Amino acid sequence: MFTGIIQATGKITQINEPKDGVENGLHLVVSPGSLEMSDVSIGDSIAVNGVCLTVTSLPNSLFTVDISPETLRCTCGLDKIGYSVNLEKAMRLSDRLGGHLVSGHVDGIGEVIKFEPSKENENNYLLSIRPPRHLLRYITSKGSITVNGVSLTSNLVENEVFSINLIPHTLSVTTFSMLKPGMFVNLETDMLARYVESLLNVPGNYNK
Repeated sequence: MFTGIIQATGKITQINEPKDGVENGLHLVVSPGSLEMSDVSIGDSIAVNGVCLTVTSLPNSLFTVDISPETLRCTCGLDKIGYSVNLEKAMRLSDRLGGHLVSGHVDGIGEVIKFEPSKENENNYLLSIRPPRHLLRYITSKGSITVNGVSLTSNLVENEVFSINLIPHTLSVTTFSMLKPGMFVNLETDMLARYVESLLNVPGNYNK
């Protein structure tokens, strides 16, 4: 589990075929930037642009992860050398939940429609994203949404697009300043909304 509060930005430095021979998968070498790695061990989870991945080795102040074909199919931004990524280590039960509960399991890929200075405050930026249509029912005004691993609040949902106001701090500690219209981002909707829908749609009565 994660909080969606980014701890550092890193960079994908190398992409290889997986050592275990998984067909169509990838083996990534990631530079962790300023992420504190002294407490990271092989087998630990790190969210890379919102995708929960398992550390497979720790060579020379770097870390490596293997990505399955299924993960590549439903995510974006993990297959480009030199690409900057948001990083967060898995949370401890004693940690503060500064964002919201994030699983690191991406629900879909959204398209950036608008990224520009806010008309109300030029220091802030307006980010508008078109999600896959099947995710719209989980996205609501003033609700939680995870974009490339960052816990955010959707301010407005209109015409199948949701908009977010980004403050200068968020821009400075994430990779969002690199965004442009037409780019794609990983989305994870609020897991509470998904569980509520699942419970309401359970067929029959399990108490019988």
